Formats: sequence, structure tokens, C-alpha cells
Amino acid sequence: MLAFSTQLIGQTEKALNALLRTVLVDRQLSEREWVALRLTSQFDGPGTLVETIRDSAQFTDAADLLSGLEARGLVMDDALSAAGADLVAEISREIGALTEPIWASIAPADAEAAARALDGVLTRTRALLRGESQP
Repeated sequence: MLAFSTQLIGQTEKALNALLRTVLVDRQLSEREWVALRLTSQFDGPGTLVETIRDSAQFTDAADLLSGLEARGLVMDDALSAAGADLVAEISREIGALTEPIWASIAPADAEAAARALDGVLTRTRALLRGESQP
């Protein structure tokens, strides 16, 4: 078993991304586009959608990414279009069905502890990226 570290988090992310790509490939959708669609589906301010995608996903080309999704009819006026909402719902269901056995095998207490630990890692990492001292 790997220790709780950047290696464990990175390998977990890579494995989950490999599963995600199996769902996205037939839809000609990249992982970056999927992330932008998910963030768009959750967007309610503050700031702009471009800023949210740039800051949350670390995509410096967020404006270009959104322009491409708008050209495909998936995003309109900083929100998902009907087609975009349908696509996000469809992909979310498929990802949920694919990964459900993974999550079902984790005890609730372990899931809560992992969520707390990863949330702490995320919070401190974002602070470092903003140039802030550690909390």
C-alpha cells in the first residue's frame, strides 16, 4: 500500500482519469472539456465562469476552452445549454455506474476521513498557488 502522499493522490487521479476517458472518447470530448462542462454546471458566481474554470482547474486557456464548447452548442451565456445539460447528465450517470463499485467498497468512516484529508490538501495547495502562507 502506498503512503498518503502526492504519489498516491497522483496515481489515483490517473487511474480515475483513465476510466473517465473510456466514457468521453465516443463523444469526442476531452477531459479538459469535461471539467469545464462540470464547472459550468456548478457555476453560480462570484466572478466570471472563465475565472472559475481558470482558478479551479488551473486552465490558463479557459476562455478558449469555453469558446470551443460554445461553438459546439454545449455552453451559452455562462451556463450549460439544453444540449450541454443533457450531455453532462448522461455522462454523469455513466461515470456513476462505472465507478459505483469503487465507492461502495469503502466504509463510510474511511470515506469521511479521506474527504477531510483530501480537502485539507486541496485547500493548502490552492493557498500555495495564490502565494499565501500555509493555514
